[in-house]
Amino acid sequence: MAGLMAGFHYTHAIVRGVPASLAKGALRMSQAEVDLAGARREHEAYVEVLKTKVGLEVVELPADESFPDCVFVEDAAVVCGDTALITRQGAESRRGEKETMTRALKELNMKIVEMTDETATLDGGDVLFTGREFFVGLSKRTNQRGAEILADAFKDYAVSTVPVLEGLHLKSFCSMGGPGLIVIGSSEPAQKALKIMQQMSDHRYDKLTVPDDLAANTVYMNLPNKGHVLLHCTSEEYPESAKMFDKLKDYMLIPVSNMEKCKVDGALTCCSVLINKKANN
Repeated sequence: MAGLMAGFHYTHAIVRGVPASLAKGALRMSQAEVDLAGARREHEAYVEVLKTKVGLEVVELPADESFPDCVFVEDAAVVCGDTALITRQGAESRRGEKETMTRALKELNMKIVEMTDETATLDGGDVLFTGREFFVGLSKRTNQRGAEILADAFKDYAVSTVPVLEGLHLKSFCSMGGPGLIVIGSSEPAQKALKIMQQMSDHRYDKLTVPDDLAANTVYMNLPNKGHVLLHCTSEEYPESAKMFDKLKDYMLIPVSNMEKCKVDGALTCCSVLINKKANN
């Protein structure tokens, strides 16, 4: 278990500002109107939680108006250990986001692997690292070749693919809620995906099912002096799902609002890239 816990130790987070272009220009599956000021307030609160409540060293990248989705940094890179895979994002309009992310990761002395194969697509939102293995969602944004390149970049871990039949990404309806614990939405597509993950894995995972799929996207960390930390949805957003997290005893539970960014398919994990930087890195 100790080695598994290490998969969730983090020292740094990379985040990026919310551009004004997010409100009208960000990609989205619904047509809901975004309150830009509200989205910025939410994001500032999220960053403040990472800095002060969680105690990470936060690298804040500037927003870029030419990339309306750039706040969703998770999609641009997958980091595990001291290796960072720079992805080739499924939406062509977002591929330029990688340049600023690559510079930031180089400054943190990460080993950079770039996905250059033009037949490959991969969004970080489709990558679930369990501490033991990777599950990669095959979705509108991620294909089989992208999953193969990820497997090549992180050879120490098994990589299994999971079809994402509804929703944008794999993590639109699931995330890790602890070592060996998958938080999963209650919809039929989410439950089917979980069944596939369980069948493909040599490991046994516990599950915490929440009524709302989007509420299943949480940020879990295991930190020295703090233990289990979980950022999750608020009771204003998803009252029934929010209650489910109270079952996680001995956790530091931190509700974080995501009402506005959710309108452009952004979830809590989307807004940061978490890194465990060893002292000698």
